[in-house]
Amino acid sequence: MPKSHYAPSRFQVIFAALALFAALVVAGTAYYFSGQIQTATSTGTALVGGPFTLTDQDGRKVTEKDFLGKYMLVFFGYTYCPDVCPTELQVMAAALDSMGAKADLIQPVFVSVDPERDTPELLKQYVENFHPRLMGLTGTPDEIASVAKTYRVFFSKVENSTPDAYLMDHSTIMYLMDPQGRFLKHFTYTNDAEGLAKALNQAISG
Repeated sequence: MPKSHYAPSRFQVIFAALALFAALVVAGTAYYFSGQIQTATSTGTALVGGPFTLTDQDGRKVTEKDFLGKYMLVFFGYTYCPDVCPTELQVMAAALDSMGAKADLIQPVFVSVDPERDTPELLKQYVENFHPRLMGLTGTPDEIASVAKTYRVFFSKVENSTPDAYLMDHSTIMYLMDPQGRFLKHFTYTNDAEGLAKALNQAISG
């Protein structure tokens, strides 16, 4: 019998390559962040968080000192994000809503990794869709690069054929900072609202 030769289509080859690349990026980001947490634990010094200067959705300059006295629940993303960001912000909002008065101890924060498009005005419209207390922060490219480095956040522009229609690759980790601005706990993309609320309750009651 003649041998059968299966030749994968060009689309299948490209799709497989992209899937492998995405898996490597996710794995690499998780490994990198895990290493930072282990280092912080072994030295007793938090390696996540620190000084920053950004602009909120009302155009006011804010720094890390403006959040002292409250827990910060921080997520990095961008308003043009098609899936991960709105999903995570919905989870964050639902978790806070289910916590009752305890949620008042936590300031939810959304930091843009797309300063070219995410103006304060656009952020204001965006964050109002999720939670009335959600604060949106943006800044200059240098300011965003600085705060991302401080929080060990990965982000990179994915170039597209249309300059204004690009996507951003970015970390999908949510950070809980304590009232002194120190790293307390992180949450991954796999958390649902119920699980996040439970973990937040435990963290701020401990």
